[in-house]
Amino acid sequence: MSEPLTDRQQQVLEYIHAHHRQQGVSPSLREIQAHFGLASPFGIKRHVDALIEKGALRRLEGKARGLLPQSHPRRGALAEIPLYGTIPAGLPVEAVQEPDSYISVDTTSLGVRPNAKLFALRVRGDSMINASILDRDIVFLAQREPRPHDIVAALIDGESTLKRFLVQRGQPFLRAENPRYPDLVPATELIIQGVMVGLLRAFT
Repeated sequence: MSEPLTDRQQQVLEYIHAHHRQQGVSPSLREIQAHFGLASPFGIKRHVDALIEKGALRRLEGKARGLLPQSHPRRGALAEIPLYGTIPAGLPVEAVQEPDSYISVDTTSLGVRPNAKLFALRVRGDSMINASILDRDIVFLAQREPRPHDIVAALIDGESTLKRFLVQRGQPFLRAENPRYPDLVPATELIIQGVMVGLLRAFT
């Protein structure tokens, strides 16, 4: 980079990296604005323009999510991630326990340690489309405690689903990223099976 980054520029760059790694696409300016709690997208646009000028980002013209980090992480250890069938991005269904196959993944590209406990699930349904998670995508998940707003694979009252984890007034619940689906509040139990750390887009 030709010039050092300011603290806020570094924060914006790290958020774009994390969003791209976790969702498979870069965030829009409005998503960056919402993440930092700003009232207007103009301040974010100035930071993004500065990152492009300093060589930290490049922009694909004509694309709403055309921000691409210039630096690419070095390759890490390849891990064999078990693929446990499908998980509904829709209404919950009974959990499936049998693994189907394994996927070789560079753990560095997911931003996790080589020894992290990971597993993968194929998405079925459209309840997470506003988080850029589409039907037939494969999501990679880490077995760790969730934070509010993480996307999780969860067992809610004995049935599995992929949703966003939220907490309101001390009560954890799950929310779809599609207004057609209701919030899911556990009647008896909510078990988080994994937190999403990456996505593999299905193009066919």
